[in-house]
Amino acid sequence: MKALSVVIITYNEARNIGRCIHSVKSIADEVVVLDSYSSDDTVAVATALGAVVEQHTFYGYTTQKNRAIQLASHNFILSLDADEALSPELSAAIAKAKTDPEGYAYRMNRCNWYMGRFIRHGLWYPDRKIRLFDRRDGYCGGLNPHDRIELRDSVPVRHLPGDLLHYTYHTPEEYIERNEEVSRTAAQSLFDNGIKRSKFKIILSPLWAFVNGYLLRLGFLDGRRGWTIALHCARQCYMKYRWLYMLQKQAEGQAVGPGTKTMVQTNS
Repeated sequence: MKALSVVIITYNEARNIGRCIHSVKSIADEVVVLDSYSSDDTVAVATALGAVVEQHTFYGYTTQKNRAIQLASHNFILSLDADEALSPELSAAIAKAKTDPEGYAYRMNRCNWYMGRFIRHGLWYPDRKIRLFDRRDGYCGGLNPHDRIELRDSVPVRHLPGDLLHYTYHTPEEYIERNEEVSRTAAQSLFDNGIKRSKFKIILSPLWAFVNGYLLRLGFLDGRRGWTIALHCARQCYMKYRWLYMLQKQAEGQAVGPGTKTMVQTNS
């Protein structure tokens, strides 16, 4: 049987970290928490639940998650966010995967919670993620804040039943605030990596996000929540590409209107 290390990065996650750790207790051979100097009780809660806790300054999601992976004692890794937890079905599937002698990576559906309900349609579901893997076969890559596990081409991937439960936003205000942060961070990451987008992307990308999420992927079946999510997904696309376009023009020495300087300073 493979020994499993569960790795979690945290910053002010006292509200969530207990639920996350409790959900992996039956399958984890160790739980490693890499904290970014939280000012709440995150460290105390994680320590009381038996986690190995280390602290390090946060330099981005991919960097922090790779650092947490390297802190693990075992090569078989389950990488989680603090606001995630395993459903009982997924926990049982991971326990079975620990007995598999073959070298697979494992993908799972992530089910997002919004305003008192799990969302089962639209752009938010099934939101498939590779989270269970051998660290000798992969690492955390992608562009901040959208990290992902990247594998060698030869590593086969299996899908696990059950859901990775993601407790995202309890209020619309939390969602709007997070959208602002994600859009700015994503725009800066694209810019820093030399990725450019045309002005037309500012219009076409939000339109496609709404049509795809609300109509084609049946977001309307989630009622008022589905409508709100579709609108905010479109708005996030708009903001991301608008700010990227502004950064491009500023780098070229062109005037782009008020507010640009503030945006660049925020993301520096």
